[in-house]
Amino acid sequence: MKKYLVIFLIGIAFHLPANAQKYSTLKQFYFMLGNWEMKTAKGKITESWTQNKESLSGKSYRHALNGDSSLMETLLIKKIDSDFYYCSNVSGQNNGETVSFKLISNENNILVFENATHDFPQRIVYQNMSKNELLAWIEGERNGKKSKSEFRYHRKM
Repeated sequence: MKKYLVIFLIGIAFHLPANAQKYSTLKQFYFMLGNWEMKTAKGKITESWTQNKESLSGKSYRHALNGDSSLMETLLIKKIDSDFYYCSNVSGQNNGETVSFKLISNENNILVFENATHDFPQRIVYQNMSKNELLAWIEGERNGKKSKSEFRYHRKM
């Protein structure tokens, strides 16, 4: 019985560092790097991500059919202490303040960031669909009802 317990504990010891490392580097976010585009009935939405030394920064724009564009959101993914956060500054919202969402899950190519105290959304999710397709969505409760908005991006070449 002792032999099995020792083997079990050794197995756990080897598994934990690998799992901890999975969440400790920026590499888990690299699939987001680049320029992304989603066509809409009113034009398109673009999102672009670049890597800095210790973070990823992004910007999201709305482009009207007539060519006008406006900045919707300035983004940053950074590590604070031992956790990663998705930091969003949305034009005209939250009194100009940045809202942070903590990375709570990274499984099956899906990143889930959460801020349960934010009015809406409470969760921001990115799913790596393929090298050239990225699915993002925001979800949570709004006025007591569940709500979700999807953004199906394709890589701009």
